[in-house]
Amino acid sequence: MSLEFIQSCITDDMHAVDAVIRKSLHSEVVLVNQVADYIVNSGGKRLRPALVLLSAGVFGRITAHHHELAAVVEFIHTATLLHDDVVDGSSMRRGKATANTLFGNPASVLVGDFIYSRAFQMMVEVQNMRVMEVLADATNIIAEGEVLQLLNVHDADVTDEAYLKVIHYKTAKLFEAATRLGAIMCSASGRDEHALAEYGMRLGTAFQLIDDVLDFSGDSGEIGKNLGDDLAEGKPTLPLLYAMRNGNGQQHTTIRHAIEQGGLDELAAVMQAVRDTGALQHVRALAGKEAESGCAAIAHLPASNYHQALIELAKFAVNRSF
Repeated sequence: MSLEFIQSCITDDMHAVDAVIRKSLHSEVVLVNQVADYIVNSGGKRLRPALVLLSAGVFGRITAHHHELAAVVEFIHTATLLHDDVVDGSSMRRGKATANTLFGNPASVLVGDFIYSRAFQMMVEVQNMRVMEVLADATNIIAEGEVLQLLNVHDADVTDEAYLKVIHYKTAKLFEAATRLGAIMCSASGRDEHALAEYGMRLGTAFQLIDDVLDFSGDSGEIGKNLGDDLAEGKPTLPLLYAMRNGNGQQHTTIRHAIEQGGLDELAAVMQAVRDTGALQHVRALAGKEAESGCAAIAHLPASNYHQALIELAKFAVNRSF
């Protein structure tokens, strides 16, 4: 099975989500339309909205409300991307110039605010207080994760636990919210809602860990961003932390200096150290364990194409090259 199988389970529903996205992005302000259209239409895997649909499909009931909430989840993700690229000074995402590169930082920040607020307008229309609670909490925790990551920049003494906390807040929380929403809108039991939320959190963690691996081993054309972007920004990701702990004295010193100073002057030496110490294999193995735990959490749910798609998605998250 493959990504095509996963997509085939929700093809029509994803078309419906895209229609909601196009309709909901409209603004009377031309610049808002330009920036929003650019970022939403610039590619991306649409994993988070897909999770809303797949988790609902497990219970056999994908509705128009799920389409709306899938669009809301994508909007929250899109807004964070606009803000992230400004904070990180990124120039490329998904193989294209970032919005801030084309339109400037002020426009990116303000349109990100527009997309956030539009997401909250849409979630209110669903008229479900539990949905609003989940999305409001998730958005707040994501913001905390962004600040935690900022505090970790150029800090070579960050622990694995502290870094994983950033992943759980910044990335995995929205995955968790997406799968939880699918269950909530199908009136699933508390046990089943919790199971899907656990799956989403584990999947999101695995996904980010592999992103960290690909930052040192991927193909820039395939992953859609420049290799070493995290290192250039002084972010102490898990492959770096592992290589620094397990490398020789020179490797330890090189990686520590690279994190503390940022930039790519020592990229070749750092990448060699990451490879030599087995850091990439170590982090891939951790991602694999997270994916396995996520699949175990939903093992009791009824068998269906949607359930199988969730299992396949966990495999894809770990084995992907982009």
